[in-house]
This record gives sequence, C-alpha cells and structure tokens, in this order.
Amino acid sequence: MSLSPAFDETSFDRLPGWADDDHPAAFAAFRRSAFHVLTKPYRTGALGVDFTAFAAAYEEARAVSQPNRSESRSFFERHFVPARIGAENGGAGLVTGFYEPEVEASPVWTERFSVPLLSRPADLVDIDDANRPAGMDPYLAFARDTPNGPVEYFDRGAIERGALDGKGLEIAWVADKVDAFFVHVQGAARLKMTGGRLCRVTYAAKSGQRFTGPGKVLSENGEIPLEKVTMQSIRAWFKAHPDRVDEILWQNRSYIFFREAAVDDAGLGPIAAAKVPLTAGRSIAVDRLLHTFGTPFYIDAPSLTAFDAKPFRRLMIAQDTGSAITGPARGDLFAGSGDAAGEIAGVVRNAAEFYALLPRALVSGAVP
Repeated sequence: MSLSPAFDETSFDRLPGWADDDHPAAFAAFRRSAFHVLTKPYRTGALGVDFTAFAAAYEEARAVSQPNRSESRSFFERHFVPARIGAENGGAGLVTGFYEPEVEASPVWTERFSVPLLSRPADLVDIDDANRPAGMDPYLAFARDTPNGPVEYFDRGAIERGALDGKGLEIAWVADKVDAFFVHVQGAARLKMTGGRLCRVTYAAKSGQRFTGPGKVLSENGEIPLEKVTMQSIRAWFKAHPDRVDEILWQNRSYIFFREAAVDDAGLGPIAAAKVPLTAGRSIAVDRLLHTFGTPFYIDAPSLTAFDAKPFRRLMIAQDTGSAITGPARGDLFAGSGDAAGEIAGVVRNAAEFYALLPRALVSGAVP
C-alpha cells in the first residue's frame, strides 16, 4: 500500500507553536502504544501510513522512560516528518471533544439508582458480509441470534422498555437516565459505587443501529439553535423538559453495552480502541479506516481555548476512534475524566489544521 498523495509534507519549524509544546507528555502517550504493539500490531489505515514503518520509533520509545523536553522534541523530529492533511474539500479539519464521565452508581437496584448499565447479551452476535441475511441493513455490525437466523437487535427504545429485563445483564445502576445516556455517548465511565469502590465501565458492544445525537434532534425541532448545541445546553434542555427525555433519546436507536474494568491508574483514562489507556489532552480519536493507530498528529486549532485558556496547539497520539469520527481531518480530543473534563469536552467544536507525523521510512525527499 502506497502513501496517500493527500499528505502535504512540511517541516517542524513551520508548525505553529511546535517549539512551545509539552513534548514529554506526548511522548508518554506514544510510549504506551509502543509497548502494546509488542503483543498485537495495529492495522495500517487506507491512507497508507504503514504500521511497520513505526518500528524504529517504537523500539527507541520502549528503551527510554522519561526523556526531558529537549530529548522528547528531538525524538519526534528524528523519527517523523510532518505532513498536513485537509478535509475532503481540501480545507481545514474539525475537532470535537470527549471525556470519561464520573457518576455515582449502585451495584443493586434501589429507588434512587434505577437506570441500569448493561453487559453484552448472549444473543448479540457480530455480523458482516459473510453472515448477514439478505435484506439486512449493510450498516449493521451486530445482530440478534435467533433459531431462524440473525435479525436486527432490539434498539434503545425497546431495551429501555424492558426487552432485556430478567437476563441478569446489569453491571451497575445509576440515578439519572440522561447521565446514563452520556455514558453511552462517551463509551466509558468511572463509577463511584455506593460502598466506596471506584470502578470503570468501558465499551463492549452495541445494538448496531446508527447513532442520532440529541443535539441534532433538538436543533431540527427548533428547540436549540444549532450554533448553541453543546453537551451543557442539551443537559439543560432535558432538565427543563423531563417529560420529553424518552421522546428525544429514543430517536437515537443505538444502545451501548459495557464491560467492567479496574481503575489501575486514576491519572489515566479508559483503555480505548488502540488498547492503551487514554491520556488527557494527548490522545485523539481518528477515523481508523483511514489512519493508523499510534500515529502522532499535531493539531493547530487557534480558536480552541477550552483546554488551557490559550490557542490549542498540541501533539496528540491516535489511540481511539468513533462512529462519528469520519474523514482524514476529523478528530475527537480526549479531555480526561470527571466533571471538569466534561465541561471542556462539551464545548469543543473547532476548525483545526491536522498534521500527521509520518515515519521517515515512508517519506522520500523529506522537507529539511
């Protein structure tokens, strides 16, 4: 597979703010991927950033634990060449934000804690072109196994009305349906259990239907102007209209199932699609069909100041993906865990320039 001509090579001294970045923070995130790939390589994305070309960088990253600022910057400059990649129309890209919610939960149903987070059902099966019945929506990657063959799985409305009751799938119970929904949207959460234990739920599977965001529904219904749609404005609308929560949320037919995981390091996020813990402010979700996990991306988003009150110019590592993250210059920035991170993630929707750091082994005639 050859490298896509969509990459426009440049040099590090042309990256706005490159010299001022916290390169050790990005190196630490990159190093986590360097250890993971010893057990399972990443798949090369369709844009041709060959996973095997990272070998030298990964080997050095594993050998050095805590390089200083100068050493970390030198590491990336020696192993990589920056290349701008634009959106499909050639223009700037788009970044949004995501985070790991932290919510109170109970291991058992109570009058207060009555909204379940469910584990993967036994009758939920992976579906692809090899076993998809004729006439089934080709989008569906999951289905319900029945004696007559796979059928579309129960959607959100059916599940919340009781389609899976009595199957013992409840991992934990939370108090608020809207909180549970945003746990679904983020695909993970830290749970502060009533007994004092801190645990985590992460994505295990989904019912398979297309995601329909409540912000889109509320905007199209004239409830919130599109330019004012944020996680905070959506939550405020639900709080003001508790009788309409199901009406809006059930229009998102996709339902997420979870698995329980330990919180080994409270300073790191959940283990995501690249199978390493996410790093706040340094992990980015990208289109995994196009990009290769582990690729460093320098993001220049001068209008984004939610992270630290100054223009966002940071080196990020591709370590997650999402169904809404499509296109070569589209990314979701991991803001961290808890309410403060949610306040940041909820307002991020900014134009950004994307620079992929390409392994030098892939680049001929690199810009000096």
